Amino acid sequence: MRRWIRAGLLLSLLTPGLTVAAYPERPIRMIVPQNVGSSTDNVARIVATELSRETGWQIVVDNRPGGALQLGLELAVQAPADGYTIAYAPIGALAIAPHLLAKPPVNALRDLAPIGQTVSGHQMVLASLKSPFMNLQEVIDYAKKNPDKLSNGSSSNGAPGHIGFELLKTMTGIKIVHVPYKGGAAALVDVMAGRVQLMMEGLNSATPHVKAGRVRGLAVTGPQRSPIFPDIPTVAEAGVPGFAMTVWHGMVAPVKTPRAMIKALNAAVNKAITSPEGSRRILALGSEPHPGTPEEFWKLVRSDRTRWDEVIKKASAKID
Repeated sequence: MRRWIRAGLLLSLLTPGLTVAAYPERPIRMIVPQNVGSSTDNVARIVATELSRETGWQIVVDNRPGGALQLGLELAVQAPADGYTIAYAPIGALAIAPHLLAKPPVNALRDLAPIGQTVSGHQMVLASLKSPFMNLQEVIDYAKKNPDKLSNGSSSNGAPGHIGFELLKTMTGIKIVHVPYKGGAAALVDVMAGRVQLMMEGLNSATPHVKAGRVRGLAVTGPQRSPIFPDIPTVAEAGVPGFAMTVWHGMVAPVKTPRAMIKALNAAVNKAITSPEGSRRILALGSEPHPGTPEEFWKLVRSDRTRWDEVIKKASAKID
């Protein structure tokens, strides 16, 4: 009861006009558009836990994969704009997948309201231990001589690992068969088993498997090396000059959600991800907390939508 009172007092200070009892009166549903165990889900659950710890709110994670990451967003759009449904949205859902679909069901910039960014980070190019590849250049050399003989898994169509690998193929001129899965965990199982040889996946889900020696990390996609894996080169260092891709997550709500609630959610999320425990847990997965305003988050979304639209057109990528 004390935690609920503290949360109410916090909201009353953050959002003038809301009474202590006005919000939240019941659990908040947070839709995650990917499966349990995916890179997105791993961070989303940390954010939900820390948000509950900091505010006393009850956050119920609702995994809704499918539709090239659009099903979860569509459910959020259709929900009442009352502050009790929010969505945890990765870059793939907001900035990549819409360009791969002939008729995307959601126009995020029109149908959703930004709450704020939560994290930013790297992806990693992974190789099965049952493959002979010890570095990225060996993959490129083999693929050039043997087009379509290798396969790369991804957590879903439209996920960063899908389109990031398409960018890699375009920049190197190689042909590798894309195999989409229903979640990063399922794809990683097949990489470890050797049923697919390669994958590009977020450090959030790749890190424990690389550290345990179950898969081989070949390169990270960011402009600098990851502090968690200082010995693993960037893709640019590993043989693809000019390649750089960072990934991010954020939170959104139905577009007509009251501004006071958006401000309260933004302040609470920023506090949760920058708390000592929140920061520690996020950094341990290979991401970085990234607090900010709703407006800053939407500016990032607009910028990356433009960037990935150009990449997808150049790569002739599509949902397969």
